[in-house]
Amino acid sequence: MIPEKIATKPNLTKRILAGLIDYTLLIGVTIVMFIYFGEKVQNNYELHDFPALANALIWFGYLIGFEVKFGGTLGNLVFDLQVVSIKDNNSTSLTLGQSFIRHLFDFFDLWFFGLLAILLIKNTKYNQRLGDLCAQTIVIDTKDDQQFYKRFI
Repeated sequence: MIPEKIATKPNLTKRILAGLIDYTLLIGVTIVMFIYFGEKVQNNYELHDFPALANALIWFGYLIGFEVKFGGTLGNLVFDLQVVSIKDNNSTSLTLGQSFIRHLFDFFDLWFFGLLAILLIKNTKYNQRLGDLCAQTIVIDTKDDQQFYKRFI
């Protein structure tokens, strides 16, 4: 096992604001999709076929694609937050699987205005939400020299 050193902070304000940016963008795109491509069924609008698939691909591409390519979503990048892998490998870069797992748990993390995520971030050793715990990732502020993840070979 390679020795490692991890130092994180909750960064709650930045993480909440980053999440607001990300989900405002995604919900906005979804609303536009419903307006232009939705079918009215009784008193509701529904997306079917390609528009539904396109909407899912947009969510996937934005949340997961941005994290894998840039280390965070637009919201994270605006606030200098980076998602880092602490999995047992030689890289701190996030894998597609790790990002997918992180966002698979978004529903639970965002439940009741993010209460579960906030409680976990404040009470876990490395300030991780449920998605981070399951994916073996941490979120660090890249502008704060006191937050880091280093492996010593």
